[in-house]
Amino acid sequence: MNIILLGPPGAGKGTQAAHLESTRGMIQLSTGDMLRAAVKSGSPVGLQAKAVMEAGELVSDAIVSGIIDEKLASLDPAQGVIFDGYPRTAAQAEQLDTILEGRGRTLDKVIELEVNEDKLVARIVGRYTCAVCGAGYHDHFKQPKLADTCDVCGSHEFKRRPDDNEETVRTRMAEYRAKTEPIIPIYQDHGLLARVDGMGEIGAVTKAIEAILDAV
Repeated sequence: MNIILLGPPGAGKGTQAAHLESTRGMIQLSTGDMLRAAVKSGSPVGLQAKAVMEAGELVSDAIVSGIIDEKLASLDPAQGVIFDGYPRTAAQAEQLDTILEGRGRTLDKVIELEVNEDKLVARIVGRYTCAVCGAGYHDHFKQPKLADTCDVCGSHEFKRRPDDNEETVRTRMAEYRAKTEPIIPIYQDHGLLARVDGMGEIGAVTKAIEAILDAV
């Protein structure tokens, strides 16, 4: 099965992809991770990406799609994949169709995690992690049982991502609405789109996604 998880940063795509990897044996294809891996590997498309990034420019759709194609070529054709962060634009959506066809694959489902922007901002801005073991916490939803003490390893050091601030989150939301939301009608017209309330509890979101995939 080949699926796309859509949603703005912080919608929970990574969490749900990790669950599908562990329960269904699928592989998450995250463009950011693959881009870094391609650059490190020194592959032809990786070298192209490296040159563009070193010049301070944005990596083109063609290069990103090339990295996707390169990764799919390395997988068993029967290996199910989860596209996370790709496609981001209508052009990439068209390129993905071509890539999948060339690899003998078909797109089975596109799942959009719907979010409320104000609530998503609160969710992201309030999160932080243990600086030692990486355990996750939140100012309002999941504080350590003992103040300033990690539940997992007992550390007293915590950290926040520098980009977990309201201005950055709202900028990313605006970019998602402008570039990625326009591809949603494309998949809806093809009968591939399903929507899930991304603001629900993680377990509820997981069950909703599982039900959608079980019906494919």
